Amino acid sequence: MYQAPNGAIELRGDASRDTIWATLYQIAKIFGRDKSVISRHLTNIFKEGELRRDSVVAKIATTATDGKTYQVEHYNLDAIISVGYRVNSKTATKFRQWATKILRQHITEGYTVNRNQIGANYKAFMKTVSEVLGYIRNVFKDNEIEKKQYAKNAYCKFRPL
Repeated sequence: MYQAPNGAIELRGDASRDTIWATLYQIAKIFGRDKSVISRHLTNIFKEGELRRDSVVAKIATTATDGKTYQVEHYNLDAIISVGYRVNSKTATKFRQWATKILRQHITEGYTVNRNQIGANYKAFMKTVSEVLGYIRNVFKDNEIEKKQYAKNAYCKFRPL
């Protein structure tokens, strides 16, 4: 995830859902805005139907400094990204530049690489590499079949008399 230059933000990862979670406070800190600004953007995101609240918000039990456990709303990566594209701050602008660069790389190159995730999940990474190699082999095999069929058809169509 994007890390703002003003310091590290700890976000909860959820590998089972391929997402991360952040509280309203954490999102406000990421983008350098007041919680009320972030809350207003989230309200508009839900009201406009950009995201469904029930699919991007989870109440997660959090223990406070007083030792009590509270149910705190956390917003998933989709909500964080949506807010990042709405907030007006220098940090949000840097976030949008970063996100656009990553998206462009993914679209133009067909993949993206997160070196930190590879290091943390090496076994899963190697499994994915194996799956991708299998896919590539199938593409090449299919292309060879297509080339042979094309050559055969071309020979039939343009065979000298």
